[in-house]
Amino acid sequence: MIIPRASFPAWLAGAIGLMLAAVAVSMGVGSFPVAAADVVRVLWAALTGGDANVAENVRAVVLQVRGPRVIAALSVGAALASAGAAYQNMFRNPLVSPDILGVSGGCALGAVTGILFSLPIAAIQGLSFAGGLAAVSLVLAIGAWVRGHDRVLTLVLTGVVVGSLFGAGIAFAKYVADPYNQLPAITFWLLGSFSGVLPRDLAYALPLILVGFVPLVLLRWRINLLSLPDDEAKALGIDVGKLRFVIIVAATLVTSAGVAIAGVIGWVGLVVPHAARLLVGAEFARVLPVSAVLGGAFMLLVDTLCRTIARTELPPGVITALVGTPVFIVLLAATFRRPR
Repeated sequence: MIIPRASFPAWLAGAIGLMLAAVAVSMGVGSFPVAAADVVRVLWAALTGGDANVAENVRAVVLQVRGPRVIAALSVGAALASAGAAYQNMFRNPLVSPDILGVSGGCALGAVTGILFSLPIAAIQGLSFAGGLAAVSLVLAIGAWVRGHDRVLTLVLTGVVVGSLFGAGIAFAKYVADPYNQLPAITFWLLGSFSGVLPRDLAYALPLILVGFVPLVLLRWRINLLSLPDDEAKALGIDVGKLRFVIIVAATLVTSAGVAIAGVIGWVGLVVPHAARLLVGAEFARVLPVSAVLGGAFMLLVDTLCRTIARTELPPGVITALVGTPVFIVLLAATFRRPR
């Protein structure tokens, strides 16, 4: 199935429509149902500064409870999908995900360390973000020291090794943690959740996600050339080394900021770029916006399922794995069956 270039605006508009529908559903459903008309009134009043003419508890649920959660799910989903699209293009490997350079492992170890020392939530999020940056910095430093003939392969292998190292640190922290208080908190955080997201968390994470996303947008045409062999990209005037460094920093920034507020959530950065590429082709300038919108919609729908499908809220990581595995198999089959 080959999608013509002219259909890109239609697919992007469809993805945006899906995202808006997901927002409407997520705002309305839950233990306290809110009618769609009331959701629209509250949001419109919030934007215009007018009176929503609804009950105060309805307004509180929409703006203070579900509003921050919806924004967080959209932002984290878009961040992970965008980072996955950038990494897959840069490494020329469709099986690459945002944690290929140990970002998720570093974020997880930072958060687990904060939980182990009973630090406040702001400090845990700060350590999580710092851990992600530290993991990628270590990968880049080791990669520069090794100086392999294939820089991409060197970075991937170094990322796997560093990820395993941080995984060992997480396992040790879980082993020494208090099994009654700290261990459940560590396990809960590692599975991911949007239940505790507050407006101050968004004020901390959204600027970082935006700062990391902007270079990917501005360099989208140059990033597209990284799918070529290095010699061909250099012949077209691209400084491959510097461009890779900028992509890694930007993708790490958005991933670390997302993981810091929501925990480790897998499959989004792997599956969603595949779906976007199948819809609009392999050109990164088209894959990036569709991946971001679809990633936000997918993450929001998953979070809505997590809090409505059972009496007890499920971790998003469980749902993304259950949904992502069969979807990835279908996408993989569709990709390899396409006529060449």
